[in-house]
Parts: sequence; structure tokens; C-alpha cells
Amino acid sequence: MIYAADPPAARSLVALDEMVAIFHRPSGTTHLLASPAPELLDALASGPCDAAGLLARLSERFDLVDSAIDAITARMDELVLAGLAWRT
Repeated sequence: MIYAADPPAARSLVALDEMVAIFHRPSGTTHLLASPAPELLDALASGPCDAAGLLARLSERFDLVDSAIDAITARMDELVLAGLAWRT
């Protein structure tokens, strides 16, 4: 499954302790997200990719293990339901 998201310019972020408030300009909706959701959206700034590609991109910044693919897929499915990402 390939995931995509609007470019970073389509979002405005404000850090709120453990959460991040994201205003999604295209929909006019504000979302409260916890890590790793904002990081996944940032990783999609390089272009659409699958969960394994997202794991590789995030592994450049964070210490992750291969078993994280299931967690990444679950978080991406939540972002799709929220309208912040989509499947291509």
C-alpha cells in the first residue's frame, strides 16, 4: 500500500507538550496528534511511499526496528481516516 499526503505547506503545526496541533489548510480542520503521526507526515514530504519506505525514512532520524512496520501501517491508516493522508 502506497501512502501520500499534502505537502508540509498545507499544514500549520503547534507543539503542545506531548501532542501536536495540526491545522490542515485544505480541509480547514485542526487535528491533535501524538508521535509518530507528525513524523510520518513529515516523512511523506519526500513523496509517496509504502510502510517499508516510511520505516527507512524514519530510521534515518530515529532508532527503529523492522517490527515497526505494523505500527507504521496502523498509524498511517489512522491518518487516512483523519483525512491527513491517503492511499494511492
